[in-house]
Amino acid sequence: MRYEFLWDDDPDEGNVPHIAEHGLTPEDVEHAFHNVLRETTSRSTGRPALFGLTADDRVLFVVFEEVATGLIYVFTAYETEE
Repeated sequence: MRYEFLWDDDPDEGNVPHIAEHGLTPEDVEHAFHNVLRETTSRSTGRPALFGLTADDRVLFVVFEEVATGLIYVFTAYETEE
């Protein structure tokens, strides 16, 4: 299934500036979302999460919510080791 992503570039509360603080772009996160290594749950929020690969083979941890069928809102994402 292909997903659509809800990106918010509000400088104070948006998810785009938040992931940028971790050196990531929406494209990095979307690629990781479509190249999942493992699905899991965030220990801190209980939200769905995954480990996925970027186009340049970095492993990302992505915390998200499916806000409508096929529509994903990413809360955070950062590079990690699985």
